[in-house]
Amino acid sequence: MSSPTARTAEDRSALIAVTVFPLLILAAGVLGFLFPPAFAGYASWVNPLLGVVMFGMGLTLTLPDFGLVAKKPIPVIIGVVAQFVIMPLLGAGIAWALQLPPALAAGVILVGCCPGGTASNVVSYLAKGDVALSVAMTSISTLIAPFLTPLLCMWLAGQYMNVDGGSMMLSILEVVLIPVLAGVLVRWLLPQVVRAITPALPWISVAAISVIVTIVVSGSAEAIASAGLLVLLAVILHNGLGYLLGYGAAAAFGVPVASRRTTAIEVGMQNSGLAVSLARTYLTPEAALPGAVFSVWHNVSGALVAAFLRRRALPAEGRREEAAAAGEGER
Repeated sequence: MSSPTARTAEDRSALIAVTVFPLLILAAGVLGFLFPPAFAGYASWVNPLLGVVMFGMGLTLTLPDFGLVAKKPIPVIIGVVAQFVIMPLLGAGIAWALQLPPALAAGVILVGCCPGGTASNVVSYLAKGDVALSVAMTSISTLIAPFLTPLLCMWLAGQYMNVDGGSMMLSILEVVLIPVLAGVLVRWLLPQVVRAITPALPWISVAAISVIVTIVVSGSAEAIASAGLLVLLAVILHNGLGYLLGYGAAAAFGVPVASRRTTAIEVGMQNSGLAVSLARTYLTPEAALPGAVFSVWHNVSGALVAAFLRRRALPAEGRREEAAAAGEGER
């Protein structure tokens, strides 16, 4: 087990990350909105930057991270199924309830069809959730996204706009799956090098996400001015109900409280950077707006959820599982 000093330093680092990241992304969005011409020519950077984020995610994964699927398949299956059932249907329901214009409706649904967000692991840790489960859920949902995301988009968003599912699948393979697998391979081949640069990886990722947000917001500045509040309302409802229904789905199957917290966070926090990339490539710039707003909001809400849950004690069973998971991660 690590020393109290080491744990305190880790807590402080994670707290800084979950606090500073939303502020940086919010600042990036404001910059893109106020100075759109300055970033108008950088739309082609979105996919490569997303690839950088996903490669960084791959560098944080190890083969034992996937072992939890074999050891505890039920919580992982519950979480991943909830991810790809709750959020897509919520997106479709919110688009219908708010009578969103076609491009915005498709964009909201697209966010819901994407896998879990890369910041969810840190938020789960701060919320005293099951971090090992969080990593497993993020990994599995990311690996199956190339197949489920296009199919769900064709079904739910296809009623608003034409969706090229085949091309979307290839794009997700290129900008998500291949970089993630490459990162896992590099970590396996060069573990000491990766271990040395690991502290910088979250900052590299948030820098890339911030630039993506700036580019997307700059390209949708007029749409934000005219429909920004409506999109923000849709995003808040989507994210908030995702947390609640994710927690409820896990509770319905009787999983431990720590796992319920993780499932709620994994379901509510989406890979909105992927949604932005897909919307710009296969839909319209306006359809990328919900993803850009979600990128900002889910980091803010995630920090708030983590702060709230961290102050609520876990039952004895949850504390034992949390300690066991921490012990496995430190060996």
